[in-house]
Formats: sequence, structure tokens, C-alpha cells
Amino acid sequence: MSEKQKKATAYWKENLRYLLILLTIWFAVSYGAGIIFKDVLNNIKIGGFKLGFWFAQQGSIYVFVILIFVYVRLMNKLDKKYGYDVD
Repeated sequence: MSEKQKKATAYWKENLRYLLILLTIWFAVSYGAGIIFKDVLNNIKIGGFKLGFWFAQQGSIYVFVILIFVYVRLMNKLDKKYGYDVD
């Protein structure tokens, strides 16, 4: 395997690791907070709304958008690390 292929494989593995971590967070927030822990979270209120309801309706969307920005930042750093950035 050439050095270029090794670099590309390492880049892709790190990219997949980032994806797995971020998708796990998204799943935990959207499914966990919005469905599984809904009853526990409903004991807390935000702006008059129960927290479990808020996560099911709004919170998971906010977290998803934040994770998009986190992914972009991570990928920019990863591109620089492996020399794939374009300046």
C-alpha cells in the first residue's frame, strides 16, 4: 500500500469515528431525551413547557444543527491534519 493510500485510509477512519460519535450524540438526544427519558424530563419545565416535550419538538433539532457545525469544524481540522485543505 502506498503512502498516499495509507494517508487516505487513516483520514477515512478518523472521519468515520467522528461520524459515529456525533450520530450517537444525536441519537441519544433525539431518541433518548425525546422518548425514553421523556417522563423523567417532563418533571422539569422550560418556558412553561415540559422538558421531555421540548426535546421531542425542538431540542433534538437544535442539537442536530449544533452537531452540523461541530462536524464542519472537526472536518476542517482533519483536512488540515492530512493535507487535504484548500486555501
